[in-house]
Amino acid sequence: MPVGDIAAVYVGRPRPIGQVRGTPVASAIGKELVGAPQLELGDINLAGDDQADRSVHGGPDKAVYVYARDHYPAWQRDGFAVEPGGLGENVSLAGATEREVLLGDVWRWGDALVQVSQPRSPCYKLSLHTARKDIGRHMIETRRCGWYLRVLQPGTVPTRGGVVLHDRDADAPSVHDMFAAMFAGDAAVDDDVVERMLRSPALADGWRTPLLARRQGAPR
Repeated sequence: MPVGDIAAVYVGRPRPIGQVRGTPVASAIGKELVGAPQLELGDINLAGDDQADRSVHGGPDKAVYVYARDHYPAWQRDGFAVEPGGLGENVSLAGATEREVLLGDVWRWGDALVQVSQPRSPCYKLSLHTARKDIGRHMIETRRCGWYLRVLQPGTVPTRGGVVLHDRDADAPSVHDMFAAMFAGDAAVDDDVVERMLRSPALADGWRTPLLARRQGAPR
């Protein structure tokens, strides 16, 4: 079953993006369009891509960042001067959003198999990159977060064309519902969504740990 169409693929290397309290900050959030028809996907990165701080970015659970291309007109209507590729994504995907994509979905992408592992959580580097202090808050409010993939089988992947759903747990929550549950704030948390997240072996440890702490009564 088709998932959506890859409109573009982007990669980038760490470079300075600004300063915080006088300290230079490096990030690979600034990506460049891949012009080649295909490239190699390894265990933790696309060829030509990297992260400045793998303690919080990248790694096996965040090997590829996918963002819904269909969200960009809404960002622009909301007053944010961002274009496809501008939020740090590796894959600009048309035809699917956080509402249709489920935790643990396995996709066939060229020769590779990839799996949805978690939503993207906005951090201060997104604000530095876009020069908008309010962009992280707006991403949380609108749930236009995108999602990460882990690599189950490395391979050669096309930079345009369709990706196909290879496997799915129909009981798993959508990326939209996961993000809403994590960033509910003072609103009621959907306990059913949290439990379904925790039941999924596909959930990244970076999300599982705080969810378990929340269930045990620790402050968020």
